[in-house]
Amino acid sequence: MEQARFLVISGSLHPDSRSRCLAKAGLERLEQLCSAEVVDQRESSGVEWIDLAEYPLPFCDGHSAYGDPNVGTLTAKVKAARGILLASPVYNYDVNAVVKNMIELTGRSWQDKVVGLMCAAGGQGSYMALMSLANSLMLDFRCLVLPRFVYATGDAFSAQGIEDELIQGRVDELADRFYQVANAVPLPPPAV
Repeated sequence: MEQARFLVISGSLHPDSRSRCLAKAGLERLEQLCSAEVVDQRESSGVEWIDLAEYPLPFCDGHSAYGDPNVGTLTAKVKAARGILLASPVYNYDVNAVVKNMIELTGRSWQDKVVGLMCAAGGQGSYMALMSLANSLMLDFRCLVLPRFVYATGDAFSAQGIEDELIQGRVDELADRFYQVANAVPLPPPAV
């Protein structure tokens, strides 16, 4: 099974999620960028959408949870990807528990990935909410986390999606930089 070079992960379980709108906007931009390229034949040129609402996961228990089929599927997808664009809602001044749980369950598959982050929050006070996740990804898994991220509050959205042109511009800018940096990271040598 061919694996995607880039993953876009929506970490919300809410049916009308604003962070999912950010993730979909990032997906659209990455698909545009990938559609007109020629890539190394050792990897896919594609982008894959992952909505964690469609992957029920057990709580990470450090033991038997790793045997769950959805954990195995996500671990393989993350491991095969060159880079991951991740969107999360902000709950209690941090990314939601669903995202943290997924990262705990997929663990070392995140090693050396390029990661772009986006979040939707209820107000302006949580703008540093992504920092603990960024620190963990950098220190635990040596991810290259882009220093530019997207932070959006409720007034940037309507029922149709992102309405704020500045936020849409930031999503596009993040996706562009993510694409550029992820493609600049050399592929590991082929397994012998």
